[in-house]
Amino acid sequence: MFFGAILAMLAPQTSYAQTRGNPPAPEEGLWLAQQHDGVFQIGHCGDTLCGKLIGMQYDKDAPKDVWGRPQCGLMMLTDFKRTDDDKHWHGHILDPETGRTYDSRIWTSSPDILKLRGFILGIPLLGETQTWTRYHGTIGPNCKLP
Repeated sequence: MFFGAILAMLAPQTSYAQTRGNPPAPEEGLWLAQQHDGVFQIGHCGDTLCGKLIGMQYDKDAPKDVWGRPQCGLMMLTDFKRTDDDKHWHGHILDPETGRTYDSRIWTSSPDILKLRGFILGIPLLGETQTWTRYHGTIGPNCKLP
């Protein structure tokens, strides 16, 4: 679906909400995936950033992950921590169609542009970068995008 099949970790058991003491990061908010087939909500999960899929393009039934769970609301970006350069966040991304997780980095190149790079073996050179745009549209029932 996304990213040849989007990457990362299984949903953590952390609260998906900005906690007090964590100022908003520019990466927080609603983001439209590069293929325009999914919208992600990125926010604080404790001291890290995480993101869940909240909007999708589909015709009949909402897509399910490899385990048969609805992809709607699935936490697909997990454990993102600021890197030493303070410009990137490093974490994991889940490919819901295969169940595989990958290392990932996110950063903003401008207020409305988010870059996401997923990679294997912990080596950023062995990966692909997507450009996501800030989403200002609506999302219908069951995560359906208009």
